[in-house]
Amino acid sequence: MKTILIAVGGNSLIRAGEKGTVAEQLANAHRTAAAIIGLIGRGYRLVITHGNGPQVGAALLRSERASDQVPSHTLDVCGAATQGEIGYFLTQALHRELSAADMNVAVVSVVTQTVVSPDDPAMQHPSKPIGPFYSRADAEERKRLLGWQVVEDAARGYRRVVPSPEPIEIVEIEVIRELVNSGVLVIACGGGGIPVIRANGALQGVEAVIDKDRASALLASQLGADLFAISTDTDYVYLDYKKPTQRPLRWVNASDLRMHYNEGHFPPGNMGPKVESVLRFLQNGGSEAVITSYEHLCEAVAGKSGTHILPDSYCTRLRIPDKREVPVGGH
Repeated sequence: MKTILIAVGGNSLIRAGEKGTVAEQLANAHRTAAAIIGLIGRGYRLVITHGNGPQVGAALLRSERASDQVPSHTLDVCGAATQGEIGYFLTQALHRELSAADMNVAVVSVVTQTVVSPDDPAMQHPSKPIGPFYSRADAEERKRLLGWQVVEDAARGYRRVVPSPEPIEIVEIEVIRELVNSGVLVIACGGGGIPVIRANGALQGVEAVIDKDRASALLASQLGADLFAISTDTDYVYLDYKKPTQRPLRWVNASDLRMHYNEGHFPPGNMGPKVESVLRFLQNGGSEAVITSYEHLCEAVAGKSGTHILPDSYCTRLRIPDKREVPVGGH
């Protein structure tokens, strides 16, 4: 039985124009779950990861606004809380969809820790904006009182910035592996995992943000997933995105995708990390990755939609003359 790791984008729970209410997130979770259930019916074992950016921002804001009444929470604790929150939404939605399809599959959400290095250069150069926007005066006050680093962000105000280090180890990997091998549908590594370091033989949380797609690629590699699927807000990866010359990539090898990446086709705040992550997965021995929207997930796994990325060695064995569009069947 083949294993697919699906990295669910943040837009799957809070869509553009929504406030992120519980009702909205549950409704969106059901739409995502409905697409995922179709893959279970085809006999795949699934692992689901998810983003948590908007939810962490809301948790930080709640913590700050209520700090005069209850102790505030650090970023790593907010990350842990949102893993539970989103895991609950997805578990509820999956249970309902499984029941409607008359499928008996266990579902569990694993609060996951991801080890980073204290010597990672990113730890000394915070660059990831988080939380609400502040006026310059308010931001400077928090910088003075709390030791934050702040930057002006998108001309909308000032925000706190934190490190975004590389994920190097999934703490709960063996538990996740055992659950998957037992046929359990596992939700894990939410928001990239809670960032922790190893200090004096113990795990210690740090205030940082781990890129969700990078952590998902690491988890997919360590599990030996047959397919790494990233669900986002577009059905394909596009060259010249939103330009008159926009065109989709359907089948592409790793070298050509990296060439397009180096040419600047994929912005760092949008498609860039996703492309980088699938390239890492393939470099570490993965056999195929796909990027598409959740609406087209089943079609993409069947090879009928989405952008499929294959290792160079696979394309070479097939002797495909034009490897930028590899016309072979999917799963």
